[in-house]
Amino acid sequence: MKRYKMIVAYDGTNYHGFARQPGATTIQGMLEKAISKITQEEILTLGAGRTDRGVHAMGQCVTFDSETKVPVNRLARAINSQLPPDIVVQSVEEVDQEFHPRFGAKRKTYRYKILNTPVPDPFNYRYAYHYPYPLDVEKMQEAANRMVGVHDFACFCASGSTVKDTVREIYSIEVKREGNLVWVDVCGNGFLYNMVRIIIGTLLYVNEGKLSADDVSAIIEGKDRTKAGPTAEAQGLMMLNIIYE
Repeated sequence: MKRYKMIVAYDGTNYHGFARQPGATTIQGMLEKAISKITQEEILTLGAGRTDRGVHAMGQCVTFDSETKVPVNRLARAINSQLPPDIVVQSVEEVDQEFHPRFGAKRKTYRYKILNTPVPDPFNYRYAYHYPYPLDVEKMQEAANRMVGVHDFACFCASGSTVKDTVREIYSIEVKREGNLVWVDVCGNGFLYNMVRIIIGTLLYVNEGKLSADDVSAIIEGKDRTKAGPTAEAQGLMMLNIIYE
């Protein structure tokens, strides 16, 4: 039995998130169905992250075990032949059996894209959150800097989450403008449920003057979800890449 590592890109608009769910169309379910057709085996996959409904990925890492005789250099094309056009396997390679896509990850980077124009753009609505008011990138960056480091991020975890350890390390948050688009790149060793989207909602509250950079520090210290900003819309979020040793 061999273990294979795939890098997968997808548009999450039409799916109920990455993780398989009974009676729902998911990225994981589509991948397993496609790979099973190619290998003629019952395939189960593991993903590096469970992206939510409507969230996209450019560099999702997924593994599966198989005894297939299909050469590894032909697997990506074969699997893609069984997938819809909004899910693409970019590469496949053989890895050690000990490799785990989630536990082996050292850095994950998510990108949130904001379309900052007076009116929406019909060609961007799937991939960017439309925000029609002025955005102060420097002000947002100042607040984002308060989030960098090792913290208990309970305040940025969705209510109702059952996770017990809410300590994570954020390596960097970069807020930058390119024309009418504002990008927020968040890099860390791992993320809580809805964490990046709550970070974005909090930065937008800072932009609007509802919170200050000092407030952000106090909110992290207080670990109170109700004090942070709202959960930003899903369509602006993309899993950009994952770095392993």
